[in-house]
Amino acid sequence: MVTDMKRKKFIRLLSSYALLTFMVVIIIYPLLWTVGASFNPGNSLISTSIIPKNPTLEHYKELFAGKESLQYGNWYLNSLKISIFTMLGTILSVSFTAYAFSRFRFKGRKNALTIFLLLQMIPQFSALIALFVLAQILGLMNSHWLLILLYIGGQIPMNTYLMKGYMDSIPIDLDESAKIDGASNTRIFWQIIMPLSKPMVAVVAMNGFTGPLGDFILSSTILRTPESYTLPIGLYNLVNDVMGASYTTFAAGALLISIPIAIVFLLLQKNFVSGLTAGGTKG
Repeated sequence: MVTDMKRKKFIRLLSSYALLTFMVVIIIYPLLWTVGASFNPGNSLISTSIIPKNPTLEHYKELFAGKESLQYGNWYLNSLKISIFTMLGTILSVSFTAYAFSRFRFKGRKNALTIFLLLQMIPQFSALIALFVLAQILGLMNSHWLLILLYIGGQIPMNTYLMKGYMDSIPIDLDESAKIDGASNTRIFWQIIMPLSKPMVAVVAMNGFTGPLGDFILSSTILRTPESYTLPIGLYNLVNDVMGASYTTFAAGALLISIPIAIVFLLLQKNFVSGLTAGGTKG
């Protein structure tokens, strides 16, 4: 009996480790190919290998060579600008919205939450024509600020649900005790609710920062000139040219995108992990 239990436990552990190993290989293998391709000479992926025989930094130098057709540094700054302001705007708007839904009872509250839920089910590209027409009417084509506002608006529904679920887990007794001491709702929000919501704020910040860096559809609809491009649009053009496609330079540029994401993740890592756990159990 004991032997059978040990055998079953061993099989479960073996299956778990096999599954984890399989998933790690699926994730790491494409990344290794991208790293290898970025150091391989030439422009084609046919002759590349995971471990380059003659590694070179030419592709990284080419990104910052200042070519008119390859304004990588400018695209990088554009992406960082949009991501940072989107992150800040998302944190502010989502925090206010979630606090209102969590702590106040007002007419239309349930209907508004239902609308937020429905908005999450509508794919982003379904509104591209309307957004394009809106940008033309407002004269804001190639405007980073319009794109930032659109990103912030798109982040509000989902992140509001996450933040509201977390704020609901904060005892309302804290609010009542603060009100007895004369604190206003604004003071309660900034000095009590927000400090206690740091884990979920980290999750919202990460979502707001990484969203624009990975978006191509919306940004390519609004931004039409090379000077205003973000990294996804600029890098896509590197491999979109049939005659001059440079997949190895694309690989080098794609790897550099991960640097700001890694930095933000490391800065928010402690709160980010606990926020995801709390969001899954307290939402």
